[in-house]
Amino acid sequence: MTTDDVLAEVGPRLRRIRKEREVTLAALSEATGISVSTLSRLESGLRKPSLELLLPIAQAHQVPLDELVGAPPVGDPRIRASQPIQRYGRTFWPLTRQPGGLQAYKVLEPKRRLEPEPRTHEGYEWLYVMSGKLRLVLGEHDVVLVAGEAAEFDTRVPHWFGSTGEGPVEFLSLFGAQGERMHVRARPRQP
Repeated sequence: MTTDDVLAEVGPRLRRIRKEREVTLAALSEATGISVSTLSRLESGLRKPSLELLLPIAQAHQVPLDELVGAPPVGDPRIRASQPIQRYGRTFWPLTRQPGGLQAYKVLEPKRRLEPEPRTHEGYEWLYVMSGKLRLVLGEHDVVLVAGEAAEFDTRVPHWFGSTGEGPVEFLSLFGAQGERMHVRARPRQP
């Protein structure tokens, strides 16, 4: 549908909305400050609609501007996840689309008990557990993170993480290959 087609439908739509509300041209003119002749020409298509004319009409009828111009419905706002990646026996869903920089993943680790094999590499990682229990071996530490807990660490420290073996674990992973760290700007409320 072209812009001219959309504009051609505005006049009849304005007339229909006004008649449905049982409002006269004179009453609409008084409510909007737009002359009766201008309103009549808008409805008959003899005058092109403009924002200066449509905004007060929308306000008088208490309808969104989209309803007056017949805007198409907004598309589906959901972000479609990329195809999951199977790696190391885990399922990864990439949440970032640009290469390089900070990378975000949703990760599902199946229920399994593995012997930790700590590794090192350049970067910095942040983990947030959404459900289940995540075992994290980091240097001399061996901890279990539960839903709602997070950990961040320099990946040059020997590390390993996986399921505790009690069930699957779902977590978010933010990884910066260049050592980018998470910056938490929120502050706790002071009592």
